[in-house]
Amino acid sequence: MASPKTQRDLPALTEADLAQCEWQLPVEGFGEAGQRRLKAASVLISRCGGVGGALAVHLAAAGVGRLVLAHAGNLRPSDLNRQTLMSHDWIGKPRVDCAARRLRELNPALEVMAVPENISEANADRLVGEVDLVADCAPLFVERYALNRAAMRLGKPMVECAVFELEAHLTTFLPGRTGCLRCLYPEPSSTWTRRFPVFGAVAGAIGSLGSIEAIKVLAGFGEPLADRLLTLDLRTMAFRRYKLRRNPACPDCAR
Repeated sequence: MASPKTQRDLPALTEADLAQCEWQLPVEGFGEAGQRRLKAASVLISRCGGVGGALAVHLAAAGVGRLVLAHAGNLRPSDLNRQTLMSHDWIGKPRVDCAARRLRELNPALEVMAVPENISEANADRLVGEVDLVADCAPLFVERYALNRAAMRLGKPMVECAVFELEAHLTTFLPGRTGCLRCLYPEPSSTWTRRFPVFGAVAGAIGSLGSIEAIKVLAGFGEPLADRLLTLDLRTMAFRRYKLRRNPACPDCAR
């Protein structure tokens, strides 16, 4: 799970780093070694809307060193019920630029790369190849599958987040150890489309949980949801975990 970098290769923590992260340093199994791994880490977030925005905020606050945000399109009024990295004065302008600005305000030491594109077969390998971990928060399966294939090919862990109405799903794929998105969904689901019913609080909840999955994988502590799918029904507050099976003939991860 931990970063391939050795302790000697990891960046030192500055006084500013220690001051910002003093509440999380005492977490069992984390400590300064985990914080240095986060500082050295880079994460690609596919869409920085309701889910990805919440995930990005908590990674920036936790001290992850570099975020790559991939999200096309301009901000619309209908985005503001869930996309908390956005602001009303940004309507009509690129969402990814607003997200990058807000994240830098939260953590000036954070390196942010704003990519005004959605993930596709044309850019997936290039963007995934630049990071240590990917977070899939996109609504469309054409994006999800492109990101999944690139992550499996390049050996990058992928945190998978999804929401619909009052439901949310979360899992983590570790290349060579677990299955992948294609194992879980051999065919695209008709549930997740470009526009779907959702409360912002549901998107924020699963984005926050996705961020701690990423933190555990990057810092090398705790137990990520490898081979397990967490489902949340926030209408009844029912949380369930399901065992996932790897498809030995999967076209994306079998090799």
